[in-house]
Amino acid sequence: MGILDKVAKYREEEEKLKWEGTFAEYLELVKEKPWIAQSAHSRVYNMIKDAGVEEVDGVKRYKFFSHQLYGLETALERLVEEYFHPAAKRLDVRKRILLLMGPVSGGKSTLVTMLKRGLEQYSRTDRGAVFAIKGCPMHEDPLHLIPPHLREDFYEEYGIRIEGNLSPLNMMRLEQEYGGRIEDVLVERIFFSEDRRVGIGTFSPSDPKSQDIADLTGSIDFSTIAEYGSESDPRAYRFDGELNKANRGMMEFQEMLKCDEKFLWHLLSLTQEGNFKAGRFALISADELIVAHTNETEYRAFISNKKNEALHSRIIVMPIPYNLKVSEEEKIYEKMIRESDVADVHIAPHTLKIAAMFTILTRLKEPKRGDIDLIKKMRLYDGQNVEGFSAIDVEELKKEYSDEGMSGIDPRYVINRISSTIIRKEVKSINALDVLRSLKEGLEQHPSITPESKEKYLNFISLARKEYDELAKKEVQKAFVYSYEESAKTLMDNYLDNVEAYCNKTKLRDPLTGEEINPDEKLMRSIEEQIGISENAKKAFREEILIRISAYARKGKRFDYNSHGRLREAIQKKLFADLKDVVKITTSTKTPDEQQLKKINEVVARLIDEHGYNSTSANELLRYVGSLLNR
Repeated sequence: MGILDKVAKYREEEEKLKWEGTFAEYLELVKEKPWIAQSAHSRVYNMIKDAGVEEVDGVKRYKFFSHQLYGLETALERLVEEYFHPAAKRLDVRKRILLLMGPVSGGKSTLVTMLKRGLEQYSRTDRGAVFAIKGCPMHEDPLHLIPPHLREDFYEEYGIRIEGNLSPLNMMRLEQEYGGRIEDVLVERIFFSEDRRVGIGTFSPSDPKSQDIADLTGSIDFSTIAEYGSESDPRAYRFDGELNKANRGMMEFQEMLKCDEKFLWHLLSLTQEGNFKAGRFALISADELIVAHTNETEYRAFISNKKNEALHSRIIVMPIPYNLKVSEEEKIYEKMIRESDVADVHIAPHTLKIAAMFTILTRLKEPKRGDIDLIKKMRLYDGQNVEGFSAIDVEELKKEYSDEGMSGIDPRYVINRISSTIIRKEVKSINALDVLRSLKEGLEQHPSITPESKEKYLNFISLARKEYDELAKKEVQKAFVYSYEESAKTLMDNYLDNVEAYCNKTKLRDPLTGEEINPDEKLMRSIEEQIGISENAKKAFREEILIRISAYARKGKRFDYNSHGRLREAIQKKLFADLKDVVKITTSTKTPDEQQLKKINEVVARLIDEHGYNSTSANELLRYVGSLLNR
């Protein structure tokens, strides 16, 4: 199907969604589908909930946010459960401005944009359908047509509460166009669209001397005063301010705390009473979610000003900190690169992970406990197993600092440095060392980094480099060991024979002489020490291996090289330690002989096929690991 065919199909689908009828017909629809009369806050909450939710490690993960925001599960759970959910239930929090507070490039704007785009899509679904009085510039709720004295009866019959009064314009239209017969008033289905200014608005303050309050509340249309004879005639008023147009949906208030006071006072009435003053009319009802965002410095300055006290109680502040998980930070960089024009550049494995490690280290606060350092804390936060620590320790660490994640290096800085590396090198492949070098150079040019922070960040680059050194050695180790796979299997079989004899208190038979010999303790310990099994823990580890072998045998399976992750790691490390001299010679020889060249080619092929490298990055990795081993 061509693009024009798809456009035509989309147009057909839009036409099918349209609905128009009288208020009487609309009430039949409400009886059948009561959710179409929900409030703006309820619609936002249901939109998030309907996208799906799952629980991971005791934290709710809302799928609505999962493709754009990473590592913010706790902050998002708090936002949904402490603001959107109670607001949807008509509790008092809906009468508050939602203020997202967090560091730069932390995801605040992305979150608001997701809510806006989400509402646009949701209003096109059955569950998110929105209906309004036809021809109303404020897309007014048709239920406002029910007179106040009948609203209790309406609640008893329909189970729906009506809040807000008919706007001056629709009050006039009801009398003049419909002769007061509310059942005849035309109602239509509307679709939210920021571009068309339907149900979604954005207000951004500009020069306080030149900006007019009309941007928020609408203005008099002076060209029609001669026709209608009065400024208080609603037909002579343009209901086109952001508060008017965002009715039934949401309005983003950009840089709210930098805004002139006269604009903020309108929000007091709107949030508390659900109405605002415009022109020479009675208060105009509006049902909308107001979202603002700011950074911590601006917020502190705002609350320290006594003149703003009335607004303090009308605001709910939701902290949106930086992500503190390495694996989630990696996803942020992958997403940013995917959306750029450098998506075709080969980024060697672990490059983004190492950059993410540096970034997360800058955001973490030094643990108060003496038995843990920043690297361990970083791993625990990322859900990795760290010997001697449990999930309870992670919870304790998170409670040490309430503001952790509100400072540090932002993702944009890292992506800028990655981009700089790609452009400067003018190559189709970059690795972790290139990026670490670029991050280090960037610290010199960063205007807001103090000398103290710079020294700390340089130390974090060194820590990230050490982590990369270990990863690089492991990567090459795996590739080399695979080339010697038969040796690895032989070594494991030998170890298992000895473990079985040790646990069963029996002897082994020498394959050459046939005489009985004791289990080879030296061999077993040389393997176990590779993964930190202590002398005291060796018996338990060996028994665990034997139990695993028995379990496999009962199921009719064969215990092999991949059956026990830790044992496989120990075998690989032991074999790599034995092969270290071979690796040193092979990776650092400028003119390798035929045998060495064959081995290098095997390892390079393995790195490309199994580990995601290309020819350039695989050879760079081998040279680097060779230099590490020769130090």
